[in-house]
Amino acid sequence: MMAPAYEAAAKALEPHIRLIKLNSDDEQAVAARLGIRGIPTMILFHQKREIARISGAMSTGQIVSWARSHVSQGTH
Repeated sequence: MMAPAYEAAAKALEPHIRLIKLNSDDEQAVAARLGIRGIPTMILFHQKREIARISGAMSTGQIVSWARSHVSQGTH
């Protein structure tokens, strides 16, 4: 399960990057609108625009590295 890695990454990335969970079973319309087909899927937004997407389980370090690398690219 990815939950512990996700929680640790959320703490490491705050306050510059905020991670938010979406329960795709409870929020099927939102998941469909976002095009979520696999779980887990992480979508990175900057200024209301999607800048990166990845599916599959990741470690804390992988989540942090992935988010930071895309945010530094997406903010220019």
